[in-house]
Amino acid sequence: MTSAEAHVKKFRKELHSGIAAMVLLALLERAGVEMYGYQIAKEIGAKAGGDSFLKQGAIYPVLRSLHAAGLLSSRVEVSMSGPPRRYYAISPMGREALETWRGVWSDLRGFVDALIGPGGANG
Repeated sequence: MTSAEAHVKKFRKELHSGIAAMVLLALLERAGVEMYGYQIAKEIGAKAGGDSFLKQGAIYPVLRSLHAAGLLSSRVEVSMSGPPRRYYAISPMGREALETWRGVWSDLRGFVDALIGPGGANG
């Protein structure tokens, strides 16, 4: 791997981790119901047209992290067709965080677009 490739990989990882948390909170907020990991992965895949930056295996660590931070609630339900399923829902604290993150994202997106878009900072 070249140095440039290593930098791209690191940049993607750092960028994706924050976006993934925001996307998962937003998805659960919009769903309005509890969902388990596989359902969440399928929903993200459907919305992304099957080409999501957030792969199924990457969802579970983010869900656990959001739960540990109190931004999601969860419960486990026995499944007759397989292992128990952990269902997640956005918590009140998660709703507050998501609202704040939306504002930060909007401000940041506008700023970055202005700098890296056509004409950059000079345009």
